[in-house]
Amino acid sequence: MSKSISVRPVLSLIATATATATATAAALATAAPTFAADVAASPTLTKIKSSGTISIGHRTSSIPFSYYDGNQKVIGFSQDICDRVIDSVKKEVGAASLQVRMVPVTSQNRISLVQNGTVDLECGVTTNLKSRQQQVAFSTTFFVAGTRLLVKKGSPIHDFGDLSGKAVVTNAGTTSERILRKLNDEKQANITIQSAKDYGESFLILQSGRVAAFMMDDVLLSGARTLAPNPGDWNVVGTPQSFEAYAFMLRKDDPGFKQVVDGAISGLIKSGEIHPLYAKWFAKPVPPKNISFDLPLSEPMKKAYANPNDEAFE
Repeated sequence: MSKSISVRPVLSLIATATATATATAAALATAAPTFAADVAASPTLTKIKSSGTISIGHRTSSIPFSYYDGNQKVIGFSQDICDRVIDSVKKEVGAASLQVRMVPVTSQNRISLVQNGTVDLECGVTTNLKSRQQQVAFSTTFFVAGTRLLVKKGSPIHDFGDLSGKAVVTNAGTTSERILRKLNDEKQANITIQSAKDYGESFLILQSGRVAAFMMDDVLLSGARTLAPNPGDWNVVGTPQSFEAYAFMLRKDDPGFKQVVDGAISGLIKSGEIHPLYAKWFAKPVPPKNISFDLPLSEPMKKAYANPNDEAFE
Protein backbone atom coordinates (compact mmCIF):
# COMPACT_ATOMS: atom_id res chain seq x y z
CA MET A 1 0.00 0.00 0.00
CA SER A 2 1.54 3.30 -1.06
CA LYS A 3 1.62 6.28 1.26
CA SER A 4 0.00 9.52 0.22
CA ILE A 5 2.32 12.53 -0.05
CA SER A 6 1.06 15.96 0.98
CA VAL A 7 1.88 18.69 -1.51
CA ARG A 8 1.34 21.50 0.97
CA PRO A 9 4.85 21.47 2.52
CA VAL A 10 6.38 21.36 -0.95
CA LEU A 11 4.26 24.23 -2.14
CA SER A 12 5.14 26.13 1.02
CA LEU A 13 8.86 25.61 0.40
CA ILE A 14 8.49 26.74 -3.21
CA ALA A 15 6.58 29.82 -2.14
CA THR A 16 9.20 30.65 0.51
CA ALA A 17 12.05 30.19 -1.97
CA THR A 18 10.26 32.30 -4.55
CA ALA A 19 9.64 35.06 -2.03
CA THR A 20 13.28 34.98 -0.90
CA ALA A 21 14.54 35.10 -4.48
CA THR A 22 12.18 37.98 -5.25
CA ALA A 23 13.32 39.87 -2.17
CA THR A 24 16.97 39.26 -3.00
CA ALA A 25 16.49 40.39 -6.58
CA ALA A 26 14.69 43.48 -5.38
CA ALA A 27 17.49 44.24 -2.94
CA LEU A 28 20.10 43.81 -5.65
CA ALA A 29 18.12 45.96 -8.02
CA THR A 30 17.93 48.64 -5.35
CA ALA A 31 21.61 48.32 -4.41
CA ALA A 32 22.97 48.26 -7.95
CA PRO A 33 22.29 51.92 -8.75
CA THR A 34 23.87 52.97 -5.41
CA PHE A 35 27.40 52.34 -6.75
CA ALA A 36 26.77 54.45 -9.81
CA ALA A 37 25.00 57.12 -7.75
CA ASP A 38 27.99 57.46 -5.39
CA VAL A 39 30.38 57.91 -8.28
CA ALA A 40 28.03 60.27 -10.10
CA ALA A 41 27.67 62.37 -6.93
CA SER A 42 31.43 62.84 -6.67
CA PRO A 43 32.98 65.27 -9.16
CA THR A 44 36.42 63.75 -8.64
CA LEU A 45 35.31 60.12 -8.99
CA THR A 46 33.28 61.04 -12.05
CA LYS A 47 36.31 62.74 -13.59
CA ILE A 48 38.54 59.76 -12.83
CA LYS A 49 36.02 57.25 -14.17
CA SER A 50 35.40 59.12 -17.43
CA SER A 51 39.07 59.88 -18.10
CA GLY A 52 40.55 56.64 -16.80
CA THR A 53 43.23 58.76 -15.12
CA ILE A 54 43.96 59.85 -11.57
CA SER A 55 46.39 62.73 -10.97
CA ILE A 56 48.61 62.41 -7.90
CA GLY A 57 50.60 65.28 -6.43
CA HIS A 58 53.97 64.25 -5.00
CA ARG A 59 57.14 65.79 -3.58
CA THR A 60 60.57 65.35 -5.11
CA SER A 61 62.87 65.31 -2.07
CA SER A 62 60.78 64.70 1.07
CA ILE A 63 62.64 61.64 2.38
CA PRO A 64 61.25 59.20 3.44
CA PHE A 65 57.69 60.26 2.52
CA SER A 66 57.68 61.24 -1.13
CA TYR A 67 60.81 61.51 -3.26
CA TYR A 68 62.58 60.20 -6.35
CA ASP A 69 64.67 57.07 -6.33
CA GLY A 70 67.65 56.57 -8.67
CA ASN A 71 65.29 55.84 -11.56
CA GLN A 72 63.16 58.95 -11.02
CA LYS A 73 60.34 56.84 -9.62
CA VAL A 74 58.36 58.31 -6.74
CA ILE A 75 58.80 56.25 -3.56
CA GLY A 76 58.23 56.73 0.17
CA PHE A 77 55.83 56.19 3.05
CA SER A 78 53.28 58.63 1.65
CA GLN A 79 53.45 57.02 -1.78
CA ASP A 80 52.95 53.50 -0.40
CA ILE A 81 49.79 54.68 1.37
CA CYS A 82 48.74 56.58 -1.74
CA ASP A 83 49.02 53.40 -3.82
CA ARG A 84 46.52 51.72 -1.48
CA VAL A 85 44.15 54.65 -1.95
CA ILE A 86 44.49 54.35 -5.73
CA ASP A 87 43.54 50.66 -5.48
CA SER A 88 40.39 51.65 -3.54
CA VAL A 89 39.53 54.28 -6.16
CA LYS A 90 39.83 51.65 -8.91
CA LYS A 91 37.30 49.44 -7.12
CA GLU A 92 34.97 52.35 -6.49
CA VAL A 93 34.85 53.43 -10.14
CA GLY A 94 34.84 49.84 -11.40
CA ALA A 95 38.11 50.16 -13.31
CA ALA A 96 40.51 47.25 -13.73
CA SER A 97 43.30 49.80 -14.06
CA LEU A 98 43.84 53.54 -14.04
CA GLN A 99 46.51 55.67 -15.61
CA VAL A 100 48.33 57.35 -12.74
CA ARG A 101 49.64 60.78 -13.68
CA MET A 102 52.34 61.89 -11.24
CA VAL A 103 52.55 65.67 -10.74
CA PRO A 104 55.44 67.19 -8.74
CA VAL A 105 54.27 69.86 -6.30
CA THR A 106 55.97 72.31 -3.95
CA SER A 107 54.99 73.92 -0.65
CA GLN A 108 54.00 77.05 -2.57
CA ASN A 109 51.81 75.57 -5.33
CA ARG A 110 50.34 72.36 -3.82
CA ILE A 111 47.07 73.92 -2.61
CA SER A 112 46.32 75.78 -5.84
CA LEU A 113 47.04 72.66 -7.93
CA VAL A 114 44.49 70.71 -5.88
CA GLN A 115 41.96 73.54 -6.10
CA ASN A 116 42.22 73.99 -9.87
CA GLY A 117 41.92 70.26 -10.63
CA THR A 118 45.49 69.67 -11.82
CA VAL A 119 45.92 67.27 -8.91
CA ASP A 120 43.13 64.97 -7.66
CA LEU A 121 44.99 63.85 -4.55
CA GLU A 122 48.13 65.33 -3.04
CA CYS A 123 50.17 62.56 -1.41
CA GLY A 124 53.07 64.39 0.15
CA VAL A 125 53.85 65.86 3.55
CA THR A 126 51.16 68.49 4.05
CA THR A 127 50.03 69.54 7.50
CA ASN A 128 46.30 69.62 8.18
CA LEU A 129 45.60 73.16 9.41
CA LYS A 130 42.26 74.77 10.20
CA SER A 131 43.26 77.73 8.06
CA ARG A 132 43.93 75.44 5.10
CA GLN A 133 40.59 73.71 5.58
CA GLN A 134 38.99 76.84 4.15
CA GLN A 135 40.68 76.01 0.83
CA VAL A 136 40.96 72.23 0.65
CA ALA A 137 39.87 69.06 2.44
CA PHE A 138 42.16 66.68 4.31
CA SER A 139 42.21 62.91 4.68
CA THR A 140 42.67 60.85 7.81
CA THR A 141 45.99 61.66 9.52
CA PHE A 142 48.79 59.23 8.63
CA PHE A 143 51.77 60.79 10.44
CA VAL A 144 52.51 63.24 13.28
CA ALA A 145 55.72 65.31 13.37
CA GLY A 146 57.22 68.04 15.57
CA THR A 147 58.88 71.24 14.28
CA ARG A 148 62.57 71.44 15.33
CA LEU A 149 65.98 72.54 14.05
CA LEU A 150 68.78 70.96 12.02
CA VAL A 151 72.25 72.27 12.88
CA LYS A 152 75.90 71.44 12.30
CA LYS A 153 77.38 69.09 14.89
CA GLY A 154 79.07 71.19 17.59
CA SER A 155 76.84 74.21 16.87
CA PRO A 156 76.09 76.54 19.81
CA ILE A 157 72.42 76.34 18.84
CA HIS A 158 70.63 73.79 21.02
CA ASP A 159 67.13 75.25 21.10
CA PHE A 160 65.03 78.06 19.64
CA GLY A 161 66.21 80.52 22.28
CA ASP A 162 69.68 80.34 20.75
CA LEU A 163 68.54 81.72 17.38
CA SER A 164 68.68 85.42 18.32
CA GLY A 165 70.68 87.37 15.78
CA LYS A 166 71.19 84.27 13.62
CA ALA A 167 70.10 83.39 10.08
CA VAL A 168 67.66 80.49 9.68
CA VAL A 169 66.27 78.82 6.58
CA THR A 170 62.94 77.05 6.14
CA ASN A 171 60.66 76.03 3.30
CA ALA A 172 58.42 78.74 1.84
CA GLY A 173 54.70 78.32 2.44
CA THR A 174 55.08 75.92 5.38
CA THR A 175 53.88 75.88 8.97
CA SER A 176 57.51 76.22 10.06
CA GLU A 177 57.87 79.49 8.16
CA ARG A 178 54.76 80.90 9.84
CA ILE A 179 55.88 79.78 13.32
CA LEU A 180 59.39 81.13 12.81
CA ARG A 181 58.14 84.55 11.70
CA LYS A 182 55.73 84.70 14.64
CA LEU A 183 58.53 83.71 17.06
CA ASN A 184 60.78 86.37 15.57
CA ASP A 185 58.13 89.08 15.99
CA GLU A 186 57.06 88.09 19.51
CA LYS A 187 60.60 87.66 20.88
CA GLN A 188 62.10 90.47 18.79
CA ALA A 189 64.88 87.97 18.18
CA ASN A 190 66.36 89.70 15.13
CA ILE A 191 66.40 86.39 13.23
CA THR A 192 67.18 86.62 9.50
CA ILE A 193 64.72 84.26 7.82
CA GLN A 194 65.45 82.75 4.41
CA SER A 195 62.73 80.87 2.52
CA ALA A 196 63.66 78.07 0.13
CA LYS A 197 61.53 76.19 -2.37
CA ASP A 198 62.01 72.69 -0.90
CA TYR A 199 63.94 70.52 1.56
CA GLY A 200 66.86 69.93 -0.75
CA GLU A 201 67.42 73.63 -1.34
CA SER A 202 67.03 74.49 2.37
CA PHE A 203 69.63 71.91 3.34
CA LEU A 204 72.04 73.11 0.66
CA ILE A 205 71.75 76.63 2.08
CA LEU A 206 72.48 75.27 5.57
CA GLN A 207 75.46 73.27 4.30
CA SER A 208 76.83 76.36 2.55
CA GLY A 209 77.16 78.12 5.91
CA ARG A 210 74.87 81.00 4.93
CA VAL A 211 72.51 80.14 7.80
CA ALA A 212 73.00 78.65 11.26
CA ALA A 213 69.93 76.39 11.30
CA PHE A 214 67.20 74.83 9.19
CA MET A 215 63.73 74.74 10.77
CA MET A 216 61.26 72.11 9.63
CA ASP A 217 59.43 69.00 10.83
CA ASP A 218 61.83 66.76 12.72
CA VAL A 219 61.32 63.70 10.53
CA LEU A 220 61.97 65.74 7.37
CA LEU A 221 65.12 67.20 8.90
CA SER A 222 66.27 63.66 9.61
CA GLY A 223 65.53 62.84 5.99
CA ALA A 224 67.41 65.88 4.70
CA ARG A 225 70.55 65.01 6.68
CA THR A 226 70.72 61.61 4.97
CA LEU A 227 71.61 63.50 1.78
CA ALA A 228 74.81 64.87 3.32
CA PRO A 229 78.20 63.30 2.53
CA ASN A 230 78.50 62.62 6.27
CA PRO A 231 75.01 62.50 7.87
CA GLY A 232 76.58 62.23 11.33
CA ASP A 233 77.84 65.82 10.96
CA TRP A 234 74.30 67.12 11.45
CA ASN A 235 71.99 67.03 14.50
CA VAL A 236 68.26 67.59 14.99
CA VAL A 237 67.79 69.73 18.10
CA GLY A 238 65.29 71.89 19.95
CA THR A 239 61.96 71.65 21.73
CA PRO A 240 59.12 71.05 19.23
CA GLN A 241 57.31 74.32 18.54
CA SER A 242 54.26 72.53 17.20
CA PHE A 243 52.99 69.09 16.29
CA GLU A 244 51.98 68.56 12.69
CA ALA A 245 49.25 66.16 11.51
CA TYR A 246 50.18 64.98 8.02
CA ALA A 247 47.30 64.16 5.69
CA PHE A 248 46.55 63.95 1.98
CA MET A 249 44.88 66.95 0.36
CA LEU A 250 41.84 66.81 -1.89
CA ARG A 251 39.26 69.26 -3.16
CA LYS A 252 36.60 70.58 -0.83
CA ASP A 253 32.94 69.62 -1.06
CA ASP A 254 33.51 66.14 -2.47
CA PRO A 255 32.45 63.84 0.41
CA GLY A 256 32.22 60.82 -1.90
CA PHE A 257 35.88 60.98 -2.87
CA LYS A 258 36.95 61.83 0.67
CA GLN A 259 35.08 58.76 1.95
CA VAL A 260 37.07 56.51 -0.40
CA VAL A 261 40.39 58.12 0.60
CA ASP A 262 39.62 58.03 4.33
CA GLY A 263 38.35 54.48 4.09
CA ALA A 264 41.60 53.27 2.53
CA ILE A 265 43.82 55.01 5.08
CA SER A 266 41.68 54.10 8.10
CA GLY A 267 41.55 50.52 6.82
CA LEU A 268 45.34 50.33 6.76
CA ILE A 269 45.51 51.68 10.30
CA LYS A 270 42.74 49.58 11.84
CA SER A 271 43.92 46.36 10.19
CA GLY A 272 47.46 46.91 11.48
CA GLU A 273 48.88 46.94 7.93
CA ILE A 274 50.23 50.43 8.59
CA HIS A 275 52.86 49.05 10.99
CA PRO A 276 54.96 47.06 8.49
CA LEU A 277 54.75 50.05 6.13
CA TYR A 278 55.95 52.31 8.94
CA ALA A 279 58.79 49.91 9.79
CA LYS A 280 59.81 49.79 6.12
CA TRP A 281 60.45 53.53 6.04
CA PHE A 282 61.37 54.45 9.61
CA ALA A 283 62.99 51.36 11.16
CA LYS A 284 64.96 49.98 8.20
CA PRO A 285 67.56 51.42 5.80
CA VAL A 286 65.99 53.54 3.07
CA PRO A 287 67.30 54.90 -0.24
CA PRO A 288 69.28 56.75 -1.43
CA LYS A 289 72.06 55.94 1.09
CA ASN A 290 70.45 53.01 2.91
CA ILE A 291 70.44 54.87 6.22
CA SER A 292 67.83 53.98 8.84
CA PHE A 293 65.88 56.69 10.66
CA ASP A 294 65.53 54.40 13.71
CA LEU A 295 62.36 56.30 14.53
CA PRO A 296 59.91 54.38 16.77
CA LEU A 297 56.25 55.35 16.91
CA SER A 298 55.87 58.49 19.02
CA GLU A 299 53.11 58.92 21.59
CA PRO A 300 51.23 61.38 19.31
CA MET A 301 51.49 58.80 16.51
CA LYS A 302 50.16 56.03 18.74
CA LYS A 303 47.18 58.21 19.68
CA ALA A 304 46.50 59.04 16.04
CA TYR A 305 46.55 55.35 15.08
CA ALA A 306 44.40 54.33 18.06
CA ASN A 307 41.69 56.71 16.91
CA PRO A 308 41.96 57.46 13.16
CA ASN A 309 40.58 60.94 12.40
CA ASP A 310 41.04 63.97 10.19
CA GLU A 311 41.36 66.59 12.92
CA ALA A 312 43.86 69.45 12.73
CA PHE A 313 46.10 69.95 15.77
CA GLU A 314 45.60 73.71 15.77
